[in-house]
Amino acid sequence: MHPKALLDLSAELVRLTLKFEHPADAVVSRFFRDHRALGPRERATLAETVYEVLRKKLLFDHLAPSGSGPKERRLAILGFQAPRDFLKGALNPQELRWLEQCDQVNPQDLMDRHRHNLPDWLVACLKPQLADSAFWALADSLNQTAGLDVRVNILNEKRESVLKELVASGLAAEPTPYSPWGLRLQGKPALNKLEAFNRGAFEVQDEGSQLLALLLDAKRGEMVADFCAGAGGKTLAIGACMRNTGRLYAFDTAGHRLDALKPRLARSGLSNVHPAAIAHERDDRIKRLAGKLDRVLVDAPCSGLGTLRRNPDLKWRQSLKALEEMSVKQTAILDSAAKLLKSGGRLVYATCSLLSQENEAVAQAFSQTHPDFEALSVQTLLTDLKAPEASSLCSLGEEGATYLRLWPHVHHTDGFFAAIWQKK
Repeated sequence: MHPKALLDLSAELVRLTLKFEHPADAVVSRFFRDHRALGPRERATLAETVYEVLRKKLLFDHLAPSGSGPKERRLAILGFQAPRDFLKGALNPQELRWLEQCDQVNPQDLMDRHRHNLPDWLVACLKPQLADSAFWALADSLNQTAGLDVRVNILNEKRESVLKELVASGLAAEPTPYSPWGLRLQGKPALNKLEAFNRGAFEVQDEGSQLLALLLDAKRGEMVADFCAGAGGKTLAIGACMRNTGRLYAFDTAGHRLDALKPRLARSGLSNVHPAAIAHERDDRIKRLAGKLDRVLVDAPCSGLGTLRRNPDLKWRQSLKALEEMSVKQTAILDSAAKLLKSGGRLVYATCSLLSQENEAVAQAFSQTHPDFEALSVQTLLTDLKAPEASSLCSLGEEGATYLRLWPHVHHTDGFFAAIWQKK
């Protein structure tokens, strides 16, 4: 495609995305459905350009007024993800001069907000949790693209064998450093074209998400629930840990998310998973299981701010008010999930958030209002599970307990939190 045509499409996609009427990935998917003639290379350039604009929106908003033409075009030029010589073929002389001036801007001369590209309310939440150097390291990491992790299906496969198979197919891959089931791949290969993927040898899943399933430590023959299962990534990992025995409920309030689990479940070879759409956390299906389950994972609905490398639009679509409302929902869901557990049962509360309001604050409030649950040390559990460098994955909790705390700039995963209790 000619550079001018591709830049025009990029500008239009930027315009649609910045309305913030829908999640960015949904806008991009719809755009591609409306432009079916686009090839893989054009689609990659368009999507990566939009995500670059979302990541560096404050900086690009600062630079854009010095240019000319429609704003969405200027933003698309600044974020264009293709070789610079290709881009220059789409620009007029005035735009070329403007872009050269932008390239000469020294990042160290910019205001903080144009360097970190985070909304003020989010900065105010993050800075009290981090030293200044750590804050800037985190901000820098959130402006990078995320890696690609997959989880080997240990029900039928061994990590070493799948790794060899992927390498033999020409992919660059290596074991993940913390999860015993994970592989980290380079680039963005078309995984659905691989025989290993289609036979269910692995699923795409961030290493941090894999560790949540590891911490639940579900055993053969147990009754277990993934309380907010979504598309079922952790459900499938838990089912494999159970060796396809026992009974594993996959609950979610969104039936369309559970529908996405069906093809993944078919590939996995699991038959112990029972998906169930529920109306809310107090649904009758939940009440009937009160006091009967051995383990419950609550990967609660959250701001998702730990996934900003993948979903940079979230920082512009969230707000402090929405965060406060989310904390209320998280507390209600955790309270309802706790009622499912029998004596000695394990409860895992998790989010993919970076913020203490959704993490430590919710966990500490639960401990205070549920004296029948004992907070456990995540560090001890990870050590027992032979996870490498367990202490580096944890932060201090209440009364000697520790939490799982994963940071993108430290662990090269999405941001994750987990707290664990055992019912007395």
